Amino acid sequence: MSSPASSLLRLRVVADADPGALARVLERFQNLNVVPRKVVAEYATNDKLHVQVDIVGVTAERLTLIAAKIAATPAVISSYWHPV
Repeated sequence: MSSPASSLLRLRVVADADPGALARVLERFQNLNVVPRKVVAEYATNDKLHVQVDIVGVTAERLTLIAAKIAATPAVISSYWHPV
């Protein structure tokens, strides 16, 4: 049985098309010395940046805190996570 910290979790962020938005999302993981498994960023036709970060090695509780801190960042519209 896998431990909670070894589960694959996916963070999803929607932000304004700001050049620093992607860096602000990823810096939260850099501060924890955690390398995401996968990062996908797409500039959508609605002038929004959609970011998906797949992460292993972070507990659900910690990712909840990370998502809340990202949501409080300027230019971020929404930030949430879910298990994959």
